[in-house]
Amino acid sequence: MRIGLLTKEWPPEVYGGAGVHVEYLVRELRRLAEVDVHCFGAVREDATRHEPDPALADANAALQTLSVDLRIAAATAGCDVVHSHTWYADLAGHLSALLHGQPHVVTVHSLEPLRPWKAEQLGGGYRVSSWAEQTAVEAADAVIAVSEGMAADVLAAYPALDPSRVHVVHNGIDADEYAPVELTDVLERHGVDPSVPYALFVGRITHQKGLSHLLRAAKGLPGQLVLCAGAPDTPEIAAETEALVAELQAARPGVVWIRDMLPRPDVVQLLSHATVFVCPSVYEPLGIVNLEAMACGTAVVASAVGGIPEVVVDGDTGLLVPPADPDRLATALAELLDDPGRAAEMGRRGRQRAVQHFGWDAIARRTLAVYEQVLTQR
Repeated sequence: MRIGLLTKEWPPEVYGGAGVHVEYLVRELRRLAEVDVHCFGAVREDATRHEPDPALADANAALQTLSVDLRIAAATAGCDVVHSHTWYADLAGHLSALLHGQPHVVTVHSLEPLRPWKAEQLGGGYRVSSWAEQTAVEAADAVIAVSEGMAADVLAAYPALDPSRVHVVHNGIDADEYAPVELTDVLERHGVDPSVPYALFVGRITHQKGLSHLLRAAKGLPGQLVLCAGAPDTPEIAAETEALVAELQAARPGVVWIRDMLPRPDVVQLLSHATVFVCPSVYEPLGIVNLEAMACGTAVVASAVGGIPEVVVDGDTGLLVPPADPDRLATALAELLDDPGRAAEMGRRGRQRAVQHFGWDAIARRTLAVYEQVLTQR
C-alpha cells in the first residue's frame, strides 16, 4: 500500500500537537507500508515540500495555503490512499481524491467552528479555512478523531457527516523518548531551582491554551511557575501575555518565562522535574502534551474539556478542573505543589497509563486498518 500523507508541519518545522502526531505516526507507518509525505515549508530529505504560489505573496494567508493544496493534489498521483491532517492540508486531500480517484482519510486534530478566536488571526481567511475543512470532512471516505470527545464534536459541527465514517484513533506517545531523566542542567540554565517544587506550562500563546487563566490563578501559588510559552497567534495576545506575566512577576518571586521553542530533550528535562504539569486549555481535542508529561512521570492538572478526560484520570494521574476557572485551577495546583509526594505517586501512575494505552505502534496499526477499510469499500 502506498500512502500519501499530507501535512503542513513536518520536522524540523513542528510547532503543535498535530505535527507531533504526524511525525510519530509516519515513523511507525513506514514500518508497515510505503508513505509519501507532502508538507509545507523548507526542503526535506524525507518528504516532498510544497511552497505557496509566489503570485500570492501579499494575499491572505488562507489563500496562500490553498495554493499549496493545489500543488500537493497535483503531486499525489499513484498513491492508493491520501490522508490529510488539519485544515491546511485537508483541501489537498479532497482535491486529490477527486482528481486521482483515491480514497481520502482526514484526521481531525481540532475544528474550525470551535476556534472562533482564529478570526483575529486570519481575518476573512477564517471563513476560507472553515469552508475548506467542512468541504473535506463532509466528503471524506473516513474521518479519524483523536478522542471520543473529538468524535462527538465532529458530528455536532458537521451533522451531514455519516457517523459510520467516523473512527476514533487516539494520539500517542513515545514512552522511550519521553521518559524521566535525572539531569538538571536545562533547569539551571533557565533559572529554575531544582530544589523548589514547580508547576510547568508548555504550549503556544493562543486563546485555546488558556494561558491567561493560569497567569491569573498563579499569584498565590506555592513554589515556582515555569512557562515554556512562545509563538503568539497575534500581536494582541502577545501584548496581553506580556502584561500578565509582568504583573505576576512583580507580585511574587519564582516566575520563569522561557520564550524559545526548546528542543525536545530540554522539554523532557523540564517535564521530568516538574512537580505538576498544567494544561489550562479552553479547547483541546486530546492534548498530546498531557501524554508527554505523564510519560515523564509528572502529575497533570488540566481542564476537563474535549479529550483530556480520556487521558488524565481525575484523582489518579492528576486533577481535572473546569475550563476558564482560575480559582479552581489555583486550588488544584496548590494541592499538589503543597504535597509533592502525592504528586509523584500520580506521576508514576501516569507514566504507567501512557505506556500501556498510548503506544504509537498500536495507533499506526489502527490507522492502517482504516485505510484498508476505505480501500475495500471503494
